[in-house]
Amino acid sequence: MKFTASSAELLKALTTVNGAVPSKSTLPILECILFERDGEVLQLSATDLEISIVQRLSVPFESNGTAASDRIAVPARRLLETLRALPDLPIHFSADDQFNVTLRTDQGHYKMVGYDGADYPALPELAGNVRIETDGKLLRRAIQKTHFAVSKDALRPAMMGIYFQIGPEHGRAVATDGHRLVKLTLEQMRSAVPVDFIVPEKAVTLASRIAGEGACSVTVDEGYVGFDFGDARVLARLIDETYPNYEAVIPVENDRLLIVNRDAMLAAVKRVGLYSSSMTNQIRLALKADRVEISAEDIERSSEARETVLCEYDGEEMVIGFNAQYLTEVLSNVDGEEVQFEFSSPNRAGVVMPREQLEGEEMMMLIMPVMLNTYA
Repeated sequence: MKFTASSAELLKALTTVNGAVPSKSTLPILECILFERDGEVLQLSATDLEISIVQRLSVPFESNGTAASDRIAVPARRLLETLRALPDLPIHFSADDQFNVTLRTDQGHYKMVGYDGADYPALPELAGNVRIETDGKLLRRAIQKTHFAVSKDALRPAMMGIYFQIGPEHGRAVATDGHRLVKLTLEQMRSAVPVDFIVPEKAVTLASRIAGEGACSVTVDEGYVGFDFGDARVLARLIDETYPNYEAVIPVENDRLLIVNRDAMLAAVKRVGLYSSSMTNQIRLALKADRVEISAEDIERSSEARETVLCEYDGEEMVIGFNAQYLTEVLSNVDGEEVQFEFSSPNRAGVVMPREQLEGEEMMMLIMPVMLNTYA
């Protein structure tokens, strides 16, 4: 295999694929990126056996190589570190039948030993039983607005990914860690065949990074999902678990309504949260007719803070506690100038949403309260 490419373009393509390269593996070949010639296209692939990424790049090949040299696994770390250290210039790549890899520029050459590409694990092939056509911007939004609530608890594997429910009328992305829940409904994400699946956290993170502004497709088949973005593809093994019945925990009878400026509330929660206990991150919200009083206290450090934010509040006055970090993340991901909270009691989850939903979508979040010593 011999070709010439821009070092910057090659680095960009390799960086995309490198997301699936494990940092350490008992199989050394997995720490490589597979180079394959497919006609006049260079196909780069990487996998950790759970998630795979494929990137295609058009390059001018200089000659027809042998079957061995046209499929070679190249050590990812050394290759990427070399390209990062180079300015943007033409780089000549060559590989021989003994899997020797050479990079040449006008100023120097760099040699390393690769592996036989025939030994690289085969990537899953999806038959395309269910194929969903959407766009990258929409998919990226679905991931970015729900990702923060994905659970890190290995004892609850079903919650360690984003749950997609896609049907003829709309698509829905859901994430929860038991403390927070996010449900984002998108009218423009549809599937003629109703389908639901759970995508692991790492896979959706990688897909979100790659997704662009153009069209993309989602293929679901036999325990795998594929995200196709033109010249790039992310393949992932789905989480084979039943997602919790999240609708059952959403309170529907809420007689207390709080409307507040999102930025003002977020800034106050961040500041007051600095004075909360490092063990609990607990803050108190005292809801009154025209204001919400936010307070925190750290007895061990003899520190406390209190702020007042103007608001509209309809309902009986109430004091409720939240984890400041969780509330900060919820507020950071709500769109719009004003945010709406709905409560039923201090010991029930609060419903959070934009006061005005964006066209074509419906966002709803849930945040669980923390127990306070006293309520008012």
